Amino acid sequence: MTSDAEHSLLVECSATFYDQFQKRSKMIRLIEKLCKSATVFLHSREIFLILIGLILLQIPTVLDAGISGKLAGQVLDEKQQALPGANVVIMGTSLGAATDADGYFSILNIPPGTYSVQFSFIGYKTVTVEQIRVSSNMTTTQNVTLEESTIEADAVVIVAERPVVETNLTSSMSTVTTDEIENLPVQELQDIVNLQAGVVDGHFRGGRTGEVQYQINGVTVNNSFDNSSSLRIDRSLLQEVQVISGTFDAEYGQAMSGVVNAVLKSGTENFTWNAEVLLSDYMFSSSKRIVDDKFEPLARQNYQLSFSGPAGIPQTRFIFSARHFSDDGYVTAERRFLPTDRANFETKVFTPTGDNAEEPLSYNEEWSGLAKITNRSFKNLELSYQAIVNNVKAKRFDFSFRFNPDGASIQRSSSIVHGLDLTHTLSKNTFYTLSFRQNIFDYKDYVYEDFYDARYDSAGPSNGDIAYEIGASVQGVNLGRYIQKTNSGVFKAALTSQVTREHQVKFGVELQNSNIKFGTPDGYLVATGATQITRHINEPPDYSPASEYDPVSIAGYAQDQVEWKDLVVRAGARFEYFDANATIPSDLQNPANAIAGAPESKPQSTTRKVSVAPRLGISHPISSSASVFFAYGHFYQMPALGQIFSNANYQVLDELQEGGISYGVLGNPDIKPERTIQYEFGYKHAITDFLGLDFSIFYKDIRDLLGVEFVSTYAAAEYARFTNVDFGNVNGFTIAFDQRRVGLFSSTLDYTWQRADGNSSDPRETATRASAGEDPRPELIPLSWDQRHTLNATMAVQQPNNFSISAVFRYSGGQPYTPQIGSGFGAGLERNSGKKDNSLLIDLRAEKFLKIAGIKTSLFFRTFNLLDTRFVNGFVFANTGSPDYSLTPISDQVTLANPGRYYPPRRIEVGITLNSGL
Repeated sequence: MTSDAEHSLLVECSATFYDQFQKRSKMIRLIEKLCKSATVFLHSREIFLILIGLILLQIPTVLDAGISGKLAGQVLDEKQQALPGANVVIMGTSLGAATDADGYFSILNIPPGTYSVQFSFIGYKTVTVEQIRVSSNMTTTQNVTLEESTIEADAVVIVAERPVVETNLTSSMSTVTTDEIENLPVQELQDIVNLQAGVVDGHFRGGRTGEVQYQINGVTVNNSFDNSSSLRIDRSLLQEVQVISGTFDAEYGQAMSGVVNAVLKSGTENFTWNAEVLLSDYMFSSSKRIVDDKFEPLARQNYQLSFSGPAGIPQTRFIFSARHFSDDGYVTAERRFLPTDRANFETKVFTPTGDNAEEPLSYNEEWSGLAKITNRSFKNLELSYQAIVNNVKAKRFDFSFRFNPDGASIQRSSSIVHGLDLTHTLSKNTFYTLSFRQNIFDYKDYVYEDFYDARYDSAGPSNGDIAYEIGASVQGVNLGRYIQKTNSGVFKAALTSQVTREHQVKFGVELQNSNIKFGTPDGYLVATGATQITRHINEPPDYSPASEYDPVSIAGYAQDQVEWKDLVVRAGARFEYFDANATIPSDLQNPANAIAGAPESKPQSTTRKVSVAPRLGISHPISSSASVFFAYGHFYQMPALGQIFSNANYQVLDELQEGGISYGVLGNPDIKPERTIQYEFGYKHAITDFLGLDFSIFYKDIRDLLGVEFVSTYAAAEYARFTNVDFGNVNGFTIAFDQRRVGLFSSTLDYTWQRADGNSSDPRETATRASAGEDPRPELIPLSWDQRHTLNATMAVQQPNNFSISAVFRYSGGQPYTPQIGSGFGAGLERNSGKKDNSLLIDLRAEKFLKIAGIKTSLFFRTFNLLDTRFVNGFVFANTGSPDYSLTPISDQVTLANPGRYYPPRRIEVGITLNSGL
């Protein structure tokens, strides 16, 4: 039962939150006026950068990540009386506190990690508690009892026991530490994310892809063009990873399904280094071989080297890390043809002049690195600069170029995320952080970089014939050319204050100004015959140059974290403002002014979008080892800007009324934010001191998703364009067990059942159905990623500093597909009424620790997809529900020959890690 005091506190918090929320309309109008002024100001990138520079110069501050945790507790004597004025010091840092009149203490702004904390008081034995783990945005509680001592005595050392469940959490969140990451068969951040409960192939609890906010050290690294992470982060850089799959606090925005926050490692006090070499290749089971591939240990390589330590400047540390990764895939191409070869398609005469050399049909080569420097020269101040770089050159898997590999396009991408992090500790209870980032993502996809390259003319367009290797390319090159570049300036500021023992408040603001460019660079290459091409340069509307937009977003939030005894309440609200800075036709019934006598349509500015999102989470103990929690929130997110800005030139509709032309789905820069309302209820229980239970039920009501509407013109013609029309809902539950190490053995197990329904799995799905003559009217059906059953398990046997063996098991229920009987119009059955087969993946890691010439060394072996599973919710033939065979093998012969429809085969890795650290 809730006590009267607890009830009064809840009523007070709720009333305060409600009063503030009721006043939001006046505040919104005022803030919107300010945002309009700020938008005009921020549209100038130079002014934006100067503004940030002036801010940085005027504030004598600084701290690093802007992501930190809190340590709190009470110091008592043996009679359970409070000890006011006891000293609490986090060893190896300058952080500490003194207890208040009731023996309570709190220490803010602690970087994530594991610490030893010393508790001392005159006349009492000093106690040192080791292995206290502090995580981002969480409170770690450590209560201590001191013994009286009339003489100087040795300090008492206690090893902290991490609770098997975090009973003070108000939503579903997983925290993976660097020690746990090292013992898992994972290589990158995304591998860790995919192991968490409720995550299915990038979909968090049934949401669409692109609904997750990826952050590095608390600042977004999402590319707003497609709402995906612009970086790939190697596991060696990770200090901690937090994955929030349920509701989340008001400080997180531009996400409807989840948040991933990766905290990177910082420089160390002493010089250290570590290196890793990994070699691997794919290995087929003899009964499952789909290509003639031999085992080549150098086909997949990974090299990583890191240095960390003092920088030679007082109170300054650095960390530098570099990585090179390459993967040649598991399908080999044979250069039978050159792009300049010529075939006679009428007589079926083909003239290969290639050297028949073998090379990877697809490959991926990556260089990446991290450089970070941190300075603590000034009291209570810290300044950190970091730069993360990814550079990738890849060739996409395209089975049609298996005999003409030089004709396939090459994808090149580079990502740079760099900037300053600052924090100023104003007092023991208050600090603020500032972060400024520049996020650059540059993607290019073409065969030759120069639009006028003569090799385009000598090669011509790629062509093949079904008579030769079922349509493989035998001449020419891919004429496609595409670029996408995003250059974003991000500024984030937050103030955190422990205003009373029970209340910790946080206020923050975020500004993002982006320049987004995408489309065909330079001009278009158009095939005019089997071997000829023509160039079209800046000939709108049919051959328009790459599009460019400069959207601006501004957000502010306020939240209060109440911790009264064991009751936790987190309440807050987030304000979001978005200006697409674009235009749309004023009259959608005459969008291109091509209808004689119709009212004139003029370009008009898009409206500015404003939203307010309340968030509330409550955790209440029901015993000393169990608690329940409830969370509720509104979550808004702009769709991927690449979708709403693409094909947004309505002048292409100048010949719409004449018919016979397909314009696709028109973009709509005036889209509103998508909206999700989430509810979550959970129960956490420490069953024993080594076994914890975490159970949660969730429901999501999803509205205003990006979809398609059909607009009729004055001439009774129709065109499709994006708007906020799609909808869906998700409900389910997750049950998870965490068994801490007993002897040598530890394990985890989580099972998620969920149902994800909606009217369409893709924003363009309605238009696709209409063009195919199918009923485009909305109906609630299972979404394409509706995976009812998901089970993840990990098992580990380890002896510290000796050996470690771990395994990951992932069971996936079948996702839906649309069955088909026969062929032609009307052959498809009810959408997504079929179920694909279930699947099981097993990954293993074994590691042996050694010490060679004083260097910590580990030899490791990893196997991914141990069972060589060929199907994991991938492609199936609609007439059989299987990837292996079709009822129409003649018409599907190209697909049947393509090994890309299968899941990647078993992968074997061996490697060595060297570490100078103690």
